[in-house]
Amino acid sequence: MPELPDIMVYVDGLRHRVVDQPLQAARIGSPFLVRTFEPPIDDAIGQPVIDVRRLGKRIILCLPGELFLVFHLMIAGRFRWQKCGSKPLAKIGLAAFDFPTGTLTLTEAGKQKRASLHVVRGEASLREHDPGGVDVLSVALAAFSATLRRENHTLKRCLTDPRLFDGIGNAYSDEILHAARLSPIALSQKLGDDEVARLHSATQRVLRHWIDKLHAEFADRFPGAGDITAFRPDFAVHGRFGQPCPDCGSPVQRIRYAENESNYCAKCQTAGRVLADRSLSRLLKDDWPRTL
Repeated sequence: MPELPDIMVYVDGLRHRVVDQPLQAARIGSPFLVRTFEPPIDDAIGQPVIDVRRLGKRIILCLPGELFLVFHLMIAGRFRWQKCGSKPLAKIGLAAFDFPTGTLTLTEAGKQKRASLHVVRGEASLREHDPGGVDVLSVALAAFSATLRRENHTLKRCLTDPRLFDGIGNAYSDEILHAARLSPIALSQKLGDDEVARLHSATQRVLRHWIDKLHAEFADRFPGAGDITAFRPDFAVHGRFGQPCPDCGSPVQRIRYAENESNYCAKCQTAGRVLADRSLSRLLKDDWPRTL
């Protein structure tokens, strides 16, 4: 799922291309995309985009009269910027939005169509799509600490909970926890003040680093479908299972669960302890390695 740095790249790229441009047409290719019927999407046709905003992991096209197009890309949704009048791609094309400057197409790979578009009117209706997480880029340490300790969950779960923190997902939570030298399964209410401060600093440092890096990479072009990914070669741990940690050289470990996984360095984050995997460790039982 595109996370905060990816969403910021989309927002910046769209601002340069569609602000002050009228939406000439909205060609919806999938009946599952538009999740609202009032106001109709036809109300947006002919209206200029006055701003592009981010709301958590959602991208908002703002139109006059407090009309908003709220896009949630979910796991596999991606934007593409193409020549005027380009058709939605076969099989993965969900919609195409025509502007005088080009066509914004929305695609989604895979059979499960989870990406969505809500058309809403009014700031109050827009706020209903806000999960409520704090802005991780600007939150002060005290508010960060209070949010983190509100419930007693693992750090991985806390960081990826959109009701707590804004825009962090599976990939960047791994990078943040590695930078903070904290275990993904450490409990939020068990952390000391120095550990919370370390996590707060690492959260803002890692996200700002990647926002700046991606903005520089896509300064002159709109990101393609393959450019927005959860697996980047210069990540420290995420998606690098078995590869050496860039800081200590130990092999990166992982925990798999449901559709997600946690990647971590045992030496840097868990004092050398290998964390139990819910499925494999149960299968191996006493043969499961406890340390590196």
